[in-house]
Amino acid sequence: MNNTVLRAENVRMTFDGRDAVKDLSFELGSAERVALLGHNGAGKTTFFKMSLGFLTPTDGRIEVLGAEPGSDKARASTAFLPESVAFQRTLTGVEVLKYYARLKGEDAKKAIGLLERVGLAEAGRRRVGTYSKGMRQRLGLAQALIGTPKLVLLDEPTSGLDPISRQNFYDLVTEISGNGATVLLSSHALTEMEARTDRILIMSKGKLVANDTLDHLRTAARLPIRLKVKSKEEPAEQLANRLGGTPVNCRSVEIMCAHEDKIARIAAVTSLGAMIEDIDVHLPTLDDVYKHFSEKADLEDSAGEA
Repeated sequence: MNNTVLRAENVRMTFDGRDAVKDLSFELGSAERVALLGHNGAGKTTFFKMSLGFLTPTDGRIEVLGAEPGSDKARASTAFLPESVAFQRTLTGVEVLKYYARLKGEDAKKAIGLLERVGLAEAGRRRVGTYSKGMRQRLGLAQALIGTPKLVLLDEPTSGLDPISRQNFYDLVTEISGNGATVLLSSHALTEMEARTDRILIMSKGKLVANDTLDHLRTAARLPIRLKVKSKEEPAEQLANRLGGTPVNCRSVEIMCAHEDKIARIAAVTSLGAMIEDIDVHLPTLDDVYKHFSEKADLEDSAGEA
């Protein structure tokens, strides 16, 4: 059985002779949570528009559950939340969801229940014109979840949300994925996505430059791991002489090491026994990984143009 929900094969999209997306190929499986990262202009939103059938690729093809984007089958299975949602200001939150439920052929009562899931139950009878940006974004998420979409496309969905609402949003993403839907999420808020996605796609200047789990991308990038070791009494300079590294205050040392050396360096620290008060291990963050692959792509582009 084929579990591919979204497939891109050698996709290219050209505007006025310029490639906004080029040679883009990847697949998304059932129930995956995948982050699509890239700078402004990298081609993320263009890809979303092609996946929704709003744009037709110049070359290549995109399939949604084996169907052409924009077809009845694809539309019935796809939900989308743009960065800036806009609803009729004179409608209430309840009326908005009833309207979209009718468009999708879904039960309006079930749709209204989504207001509680996104934290808008008490505001459901208020007009959308009185909502803050964050509240409108949450209403947009509720609209996107009407029915049982198999593919959920989220373009900067946490824009305008406060920290608690962001946490609630990612809880919903986990719930959606747990129910079998595939989620493709684009965001510049990398830190909050780090532990909440299964795979990372990185685009640069229209090209896909990375596609793997965060752990595998860390290994491929060969970025250093940072160990911060704190002694109980021994001065940092003496601790640095024993372990190597750089003193960062009176009693702590910072050690940078390669991934393959991590266990040996930690063993050297623990061998000092009661002399050590604490050790923190800091792996490369998603921000670090994103910066590495983006800069690598820029260097390769520059070399190709030289």
